[in-house]
Amino acid sequence: METALYLLPVTLGDTPINNVLPQHNAEIIAGIRHFIVEDVRSARRFLRAVDPHFDIDGSQFFELNKHTSPADISGFLKPLQDGNPMGVISEAGCPAVADPGADVVAIAQRKGLKVVPLVGPSSIILSVMASGFNGQSFAFHGYLPIKPDERVKKLRRLEQSVYNENQTQLFIETPYRNNKMVEDILGTCRPQTKLCIAANLTCADEYVRTRTIKEWKNRVPDLTKIPCIFLLYK
Repeated sequence: METALYLLPVTLGDTPINNVLPQHNAEIIAGIRHFIVEDVRSARRFLRAVDPHFDIDGSQFFELNKHTSPADISGFLKPLQDGNPMGVISEAGCPAVADPGADVVAIAQRKGLKVVPLVGPSSIILSVMASGFNGQSFAFHGYLPIKPDERVKKLRRLEQSVYNENQTQLFIETPYRNNKMVEDILGTCRPQTKLCIAANLTCADEYVRTRTIKEWKNRVPDLTKIPCIFLLYK
């Protein structure tokens, strides 16, 4: 197989591999023995799910997170520079999108190494598709500030971007704080502003609903510990 840094998407939850990942991905993974991963344990589980007979013990794993230094990240790419294909695996979804994998991809690009993104589920794209919001112009902001006053200011700025720039605004929250996030959105945004809540995308209990802020009040499900993405539009 071609020597490259392969970006290997992972399921977003307990979804059957075949439902969201093409067979081509499994064929690529079968030829890789060096991986840069966000979490070694979850990466091993994913590889076993793709192929129960995958040679885990014969594989090498480099763990990449927000604390990994640029020097260490650069060193992770030595197998690739020596002619071996490598894979990047995040904990869920597409690596290098809202993920520390972007750092290793940037270094690979600077070094002139080939990077190959594979097809797979992205909560950002899926939620925009299902929201009914503007898919021509949208912005993903990751996590909003934790402090209440800073969060309210950020929500107001995002809502203003919706009206001033006709742009869909996306963000996420730590699952155990989802309910508080919705409470803050409903208490801050205009009644006519639309909010889409997309939860457990691609899973059996997937939930995607778009309503105005006014319509959401007293109709919000319990989102505790559920992976969600929130979208604002007009």
